[in-house]
Amino acid sequence: MDHITIAGFGEVMLRLCPAGKKRFAQVLPGQLEATYGGGEANVCASLAMLGANSRYLTALPDNPIARAFQRQLAGIGVDTSKIIFSKIGRMGVYYAEHGSNMRGSNVLYDRDYSTISLLRPEDYDFDAMLDGVNVLHLTGITPALSENAFKSTLALAQAAVKKGVTISLDLNYRKKLWNWRPGTSKNDLAKECMEQIAACATIIVGNEEDAADVFGIHASNTSVESGKLNIDGYRDVASKLLQKFPQVKYIGITLRESVSADHNNWGGMLYDCKSQQAFFAPLDADGHYAPYEIRDIVDRFGGGDSFCAGLLYSLTHDYAPADAIRFAVAASALKHTIPGDYNYSTADEVTALMKGNASGRVKR
Repeated sequence: MDHITIAGFGEVMLRLCPAGKKRFAQVLPGQLEATYGGGEANVCASLAMLGANSRYLTALPDNPIARAFQRQLAGIGVDTSKIIFSKIGRMGVYYAEHGSNMRGSNVLYDRDYSTISLLRPEDYDFDAMLDGVNVLHLTGITPALSENAFKSTLALAQAAVKKGVTISLDLNYRKKLWNWRPGTSKNDLAKECMEQIAACATIIVGNEEDAADVFGIHASNTSVESGKLNIDGYRDVASKLLQKFPQVKYIGITLRESVSADHNNWGGMLYDCKSQQAFFAPLDADGHYAPYEIRDIVDRFGGGDSFCAGLLYSLTHDYAPADAIRFAVAASALKHTIPGDYNYSTADEVTALMKGNASGRVKR
């Protein structure tokens, strides 16, 4: 609905990539393409492109690079008025190499001592940040940065619950993060922290392996590494998540089968917790699950975030669950065709793909 405002809180980074699918060793010393990216920022940008009201909440250093990000996001249509600019910390950076065929993509993080990882809950004005907000989107990425970032995320979630704000949570487990408590395994730390945040959530989203990595909930007869998924097994994953978090209304799971770095089969499931019914998309003419075969992938970074944005857009526009998952999966499929972290697809383009317009013909 036009009066709904969806906010996202988390870290945004400067993204540096070699052009095309080159490797760092081929281009350095030399040029890298600089853009911005971060799970929650990607969701807010995609929501704005779809036509929804979105607000991005974060903490950044007060410097020209961070200010340029604010101007860019505001130019897309995102409300950036509540961003905190601080004299503490830095802007994180991530370096990304795009994979090809059997060579997978690779990410290198440089985000220690970022502003959002250093600020404490008392450094934020949660009431002001949440003023006029109906839905708050959080992820498992920001809590993985530092104890302060975890405590701030949890405090914001708890403040949102008190204000009656719906909370969407993408589990988003990152194996290269969760390093901030020496002596505790990454998975154990993620489970401890994400259980507390997930207890506040109304919508939980994850990819095909997040529930296993964070909560130890596995889909039977599935091998993510080989790209072989037992789609029906994810009904059981959702059911077990609901048992653990009974306040949740919807559980969304992206289903990626990696044939190669260039070719992924892509779909998703939405579990309606009230009816305990699972809806899959896309479907073939006979109503059977038939994932999009995405070949010649342009950029898969941000694919899950565009799914979250599509799901939040459709659910806040009163789509039925079967249509909501179709919209979310179509939106995220289109993201794979667009360079950068943001999904620049419009609602009309997503709807056209939902209706089967996948030929890629020129529109004149």
